[in-house]
Amino acid sequence: MIVPTSRLLFWFSILVLPSITLSSTIHASHPVLAAFSSLLLIVFTLLVCSDASAILLRKNNLHIQIPPLVRLQKDRPGVIPIRITSNSPTSTTLRLGLAFPNEIISESDDIRVSLPPHTPCSQFDWTVTPNRRGQYFLQKIYLESSSPFQFWVRRSHQLAPTEIRVYPDLFAERKNVAAVFLKRGTLGSHSRRTIGQGRDFEKLREYLPGDSYDEIHWKASAKRGHPVTKVFQVERTQEVYVVVDASRLSARSVVTENGTTTALERSVVASLILALAAEQQGDLFGLVTFSDRVHSFVRAKRGQAHYNACKDQLYTLHPQDVTPDFEELTIFLRQNLRKRALIIFLTALDDPILAENFLKASALLCRQHLLIVNMLQPPNAHPLFSTPIEEFDQIYAHLGGHLQWNSLRELAKKFQRQGIRFAQLDPSRLPAQIIAQHADVKQRQLL
Repeated sequence: MIVPTSRLLFWFSILVLPSITLSSTIHASHPVLAAFSSLLLIVFTLLVCSDASAILLRKNNLHIQIPPLVRLQKDRPGVIPIRITSNSPTSTTLRLGLAFPNEIISESDDIRVSLPPHTPCSQFDWTVTPNRRGQYFLQKIYLESSSPFQFWVRRSHQLAPTEIRVYPDLFAERKNVAAVFLKRGTLGSHSRRTIGQGRDFEKLREYLPGDSYDEIHWKASAKRGHPVTKVFQVERTQEVYVVVDASRLSARSVVTENGTTTALERSVVASLILALAAEQQGDLFGLVTFSDRVHSFVRAKRGQAHYNACKDQLYTLHPQDVTPDFEELTIFLRQNLRKRALIIFLTALDDPILAENFLKASALLCRQHLLIVNMLQPPNAHPLFSTPIEEFDQIYAHLGGHLQWNSLRELAKKFQRQGIRFAQLDPSRLPAQIIAQHADVKQRQLL
């Protein structure tokens, strides 16, 4: 399809309209001027028609390629590489456009590209910034090329199916968890002594004075005729599962150092960072996402391919407008997790009914596995008069926060009686605090 340009409309208003208007008045009095005006109209008409014929007869020898998969990170500028193949002997100016979704912000609506002559391949980058993680698709790329005299433009489109995956931004957490990934001893920036002698049998050795009687291997001692002691080692490889709640509770807004976000967004970032920390410590990392049902389950493994699989399960996870079903979740975990593992729940239990449902559902699960229940600390849940009160109306808000703080403290006691660890974490330091929980479990050999 060809359409006129503003240049054609400009010259049409300058040449054609005045000539048509004055042709009737000057035809009798100025025949020479009338003939010149008619000739000018004929020349302009032929020029416009030839320009239109040139762009219609021009072969569309352009081929545009976009990678079928583009990976970006939320709130960080990224590029979409575009490759143009052309065999035109002359210089060509193109105007390109892509129909981006609202979640992907482009620096400009279209881009003008000048292709040099006799250049079979050209490549440039289109800079975009996604503001929400997820999966998005582009189907077409729109083209616009000008005629030789730029009186007409030819518009067309080509199929360019592209999948854009927007992952969460982990670079914003590098200040809080940088020390975890330093190669210094175990977790953190300094070595930590492991409590206990370990659980895994390593070898037998000769008895030494001071060894406890319960460490003596009596059968081996009877065969050898002298005391033999058992030596244990710390269990290095453990299974760590993170259970992410994607129900209506995860859509709550939380305030962090980098701005306002949702509870689910913080849980997704914390899960991926914990996966990296567990990989460094030699543990196996697994993932479970749920709402009113179990959405995904990734069995605990290690390696880059496994980390990418966990990341692919999380980047499309968004809050669902449903109530979490803890009973179905615990049944699923009991059926699929046979080996004792550390299970870290990222949910919200400030609703008394949901908290009671979780306590009933996890009664059997906590006997086999070590459970840690984490929720983001409510902004107003603190003891009364722990912060200054400036106005009289603030008393009621502080009183409500005190009641919520007291109910959460009672909930923590109930969890403790069942052997479940319960914690309220700071939204800004959530990844670092979860990694600290994992480090404490490894140090104390609670698994």
